[in-house]
Amino acid sequence: MPFPNSSELSPSFILASIPGLEAAQSWMAIPLCSAYVLAVAGNGAVLLVVRLEPSLHTPMYFFLCMLAAIDLALATATVPRILSFYWFDAREISFGACLLQMFLIHALSAVESSVLLAMAVDRYVAICHPLRHAAVLTNAATAKIGLVAMARGVLFFLPLPLLLLPLPFCGSRLLSHSFCLHQDVMNLACANTTPSVVYGLTAILLVMGLDAVLICLSYLLILKAVLRLAAWKERFKVFSTCIAHICVVLAFYVPLIGLSVVHRFGRDLAPLVHITMGNIYILVPAVLNPIIYGVRTKQIQRRILSLI
Repeated sequence: MPFPNSSELSPSFILASIPGLEAAQSWMAIPLCSAYVLAVAGNGAVLLVVRLEPSLHTPMYFFLCMLAAIDLALATATVPRILSFYWFDAREISFGACLLQMFLIHALSAVESSVLLAMAVDRYVAICHPLRHAAVLTNAATAKIGLVAMARGVLFFLPLPLLLLPLPFCGSRLLSHSFCLHQDVMNLACANTTPSVVYGLTAILLVMGLDAVLICLSYLLILKAVLRLAAWKERFKVFSTCIAHICVVLAFYVPLIGLSVVHRFGRDLAPLVHITMGNIYILVPAVLNPIIYGVRTKQIQRRILSLI
């Protein structure tokens, strides 16, 4: 049996570019860089404001800080590498760097999904059981939830790169995105990927899928409690406390579902669609989340204006 060559044992991958627009990549990176700067500034401002404002030291805003930190980490794990590709034509990414980036993207997405579920539970307890809210969701309980969310993301998605590690890559090395995703890398392997497919689908269903179902269930119970109120003004006032969280949930799950659909059914679509959906998935939540909570929360608005 011939031994595999070194490129098969430790391959490198080629990040995707838009055919015909290679010369304009440096200009296309400008809006991407602007979005990244906006994401860093917005999420950094949320972390700073909650740190400096004692009245915001409550579970809801601690969860918001977790969300901001996750978005910062997720954007930083991908966007600088994309910009180096667009500006310096660094298209090649090593196998180890690709697996690390892939793990960070999936694990941090799982942690963000868990935090969104915890925020939905926080809204449910605050509206449906207001007298028990302070006793149930203490600061210590909030910290434990954050640790559980982190452990859940790591434990569920650490096997993904480990399953890809022994696979040979002897064909095309061209990815569909400007960063590494599990489905994308897995499709380039020239071996049986059934275990990786099954585990990846199972992990996504048990984490993001289950979280989405539980978030919907939480809001059904909240809606049921709100409809019991007699006055429409009171109903709107109570439910308006959930609007920001609903927008954040949509900003996370809609790009996630869109990217999954493109991977599953859009193999014949133009490369521009894949690259655009990937960038939206990475940057839209990170850019929109601080804007949504900044607009909806007067304490954050006042503190940011005072800092400015």
